[in-house]
Amino acid sequence: MARPTSIEDYLAALPEEQRAALEQLRETIRAAAPRATEKISYAMPAFEQDGRFLVSYAAFKDHCSLYPASTAVMEALGAELQPYFSGKGTLRFRADEPIPAALVKKIVRVRLEENAARRPSG
Repeated sequence: MARPTSIEDYLAALPEEQRAALEQLRETIRAAAPRATEKISYAMPAFEQDGRFLVSYAAFKDHCSLYPASTAVMEALGAELQPYFSGKGTLRFRADEPIPAALVKKIVRVRLEENAARRPSG
């Protein structure tokens, strides 16, 4: 697969089940962070807000992943994330068993709060 140049290119290249799962994930993230912008970063779809990384996601042969890349997320939601935790900053799920939307919204909320706390006070 060629490196995608847009989110749409990335999603269009996926099998239907993964595409549907990641499109739903994308919509959930958008709803939780309506001011966030999307881009391709490290060859996968990502969201950022106010110039700071928020989350990214990707599809692989046998699973999909959500990358909050944050110890704050693990500390705040550790027990809820345990079924999906796959290593430092990586949450894995199957396309037919996605991470619940309510949990994705919590993850995004923690990331937004974490990024806001890092902003220098003016």
